[in-house]
Amino acid sequence: MADSIFWAAAGAIALVVAVILIRALRRPERTAADSSSFDQQVYRDQLAEIERDAARGVVAPDEAKRLRSEVARRLLAADRVEANRDVMRSGPASVPVVIVIALVLAAGFGGYAYLGQPGYGDLPLKTRIAMAEERRANRPDQAAMEAALPPRPLLDAIDPEFKVLVERLREAVAARPDDLQGQTLLARNEANLGNLTAAYKAQERVIALKGADATVGDMLTQATLMVQATDGQVSPEADRILQRVLAIEPKNDTALFFSGIANMQVGRYDVAFLYWKEVLENAAPDSPWRPEVRARIESLAQAAGARYSLPPEAPGPSAADIAAAEDLSPEDRQAMIRSMVEGLNDRLATDGGTAQEWARLIGALATLGEVDRARAIWAEAKVNFAGRTAELGFINEAALDAGITP
Repeated sequence: MADSIFWAAAGAIALVVAVILIRALRRPERTAADSSSFDQQVYRDQLAEIERDAARGVVAPDEAKRLRSEVARRLLAADRVEANRDVMRSGPASVPVVIVIALVLAAGFGGYAYLGQPGYGDLPLKTRIAMAEERRANRPDQAAMEAALPPRPLLDAIDPEFKVLVERLREAVAARPDDLQGQTLLARNEANLGNLTAAYKAQERVIALKGADATVGDMLTQATLMVQATDGQVSPEADRILQRVLAIEPKNDTALFFSGIANMQVGRYDVAFLYWKEVLENAAPDSPWRPEVRARIESLAQAAGARYSLPPEAPGPSAADIAAAEDLSPEDRQAMIRSMVEGLNDRLATDGGTAQEWARLIGALATLGEVDRARAIWAEAKVNFAGRTAELGFINEAALDAGITP
């Protein structure tokens, strides 16, 4: 019943709009036609006036003849305009207008019939958020998500001897479930065989055995295996592990990426956008998640109702820069490198940057022989990335490679 009322009301509104448009589009033709009729009457009055003046002798015969010819020419031209207007008004000029309006209405009704839902009530923001949180609370668990998937195909070309070794490893671990090294090897090898469920369960045991010594990497390994086992879905169990990681490392790109996926699955695009924005702003340029985030974040922002423009990638040396450097003398090449290093230093001091950019600056300064400056930049970077284990590890490794560590 509600659908019928909707379509009847929409049809009535469309009909009224169509009539108004047709009348508006045809009105200029009637105005032009009226103007042409007025011109004809003026010219006829002028001819009558010429005849009266000629009869009274006010106008000479030759002048009267010339005036008659001129006015008659204008009258014939006005007659032709009126005839053309009559032909246009008789129908053909209205046909394209009607066709266009019919096509627009058909496209509108067809598009709504395909995409819309008559009778569907308004959804205020608070209601949409409540619905999304309800979906989050009622998500299927890890086992249910895996059970809903089709059987996973077996991996091809697996060495039979490797299968035998893994089977022996399973037996050994079953006999000694508290063997940390055995559980670690089992998790890794089950994953290599494509047995993702067995892999993340073994990894779960690894974390339990390590207790307080379990690392962020251990937790991310388990969460990643769980996501792979559900073909990219983030179960409540995997989500809880990701939140534990973010409590320790708020800028961890892997945890941020999968947390964004988890929120997209339940319709919290606003929260997912914030997670993925953090990935772009803080992840290293070589992060495996950056390409997918850059490809999808603008559409995600639109779904979240946020205005967002994708920032440009940090520029590197162009092909022209490289070619120019090859043609320089050693002294000029060194000056060019120093200029680029100073530019990077100024940008990081003003705007900040990624861990990889700080590491690049440390290495470049050490290469130029400015060891004290490299150590100062290393100290500054450690302050900027305090509490971010992954980025600090990257920076400290660069300092070690540069030979500036104590």
